[in-house]
Amino acid sequence: MLFEKDMDPRCIYCKRGQALDGQTVICCKRGVLGSGGGCHRFRYDPLKRVPPKPLPVDFSQWKQEDFSL
Repeated sequence: MLFEKDMDPRCIYCKRGQALDGQTVICCKRGVLGSGGGCHRFRYDPLKRVPPKPLPVDFSQWKQEDFSL
């Protein structure tokens, strides 16, 4: 699996699942499920995973002289 070796099987990241909204997924094998569910037919699709947003950078600790040449 891409990124993590021990990925939790979640329907929201499965190749067979299609997200309906943030909480429900429709699966071609099991029907309508919660996004946190998983089964033994889980196949990870890395394109369905949305990475977390990066934290904003705090520039208050720097002075204007630090950015000039």
